[in-house]
Amino acid sequence: MTTATGENENRMTTAYPSRDAAWALLIEHVQGESLRKHCLAVETAMRAYAHELGEDEDAWGLVGLIHDFDFEMHPTLDLHPHAGIPILAERGYPEWVLRAIRSHADDPKVPRQTPLEKTLYAVDELTGFISAVALVRPSRAVVEVTPESVKKKMKDKRFAAGIHRDALTRGAEELRIDFDDHVRFVVAAMAANAAVLGLAGVEAGR
Repeated sequence: MTTATGENENRMTTAYPSRDAAWALLIEHVQGESLRKHCLAVETAMRAYAHELGEDEDAWGLVGLIHDFDFEMHPTLDLHPHAGIPILAERGYPEWVLRAIRSHADDPKVPRQTPLEKTLYAVDELTGFISAVALVRPSRAVVEVTPESVKKKMKDKRFAAGIHRDALTRGAEELRIDFDDHVRFVVAAMAANAAVLGLAGVEAGR
């Protein structure tokens, strides 16, 4: 077990399962390769922001890795992510993890309050959109994705239609950072882990 500080409401030190345990949970409940890579991308961005902000990288990465673990079981917003919370509680995940995962849905009953919660929301949809933009480029390399290319694709409602554009911009607003800077930061984080995410590009993959 590892420890995290400062991310529950009382800022108490609480234990959380290891990254290995979180990965085992994910592969137990998520069979689709694309969803697994999405969770890895969110973990990657969460770790990068934690490092930038001086927070616990393992704790933030853990939340990113498992945030969608129940999506294949409960793919509708009336159930996801709330329906999976009892499983996490049974596996020993503390309340600050459960609340962060609940908060990444737009549920007024669980408003985002902490930097951890706001960052999870801000990188969730954005990592998915950045991945989609990268995969339609000839190179298929995430490192080549720019804020301009993201914003251009955002205007095309048919492109990655399941990703809500307002969530992309609202995430940056909640973090109080410029949208372009937010995109650049997340792209850089994903580029540093591109091989694992399947976004290193066609040349790198040969």
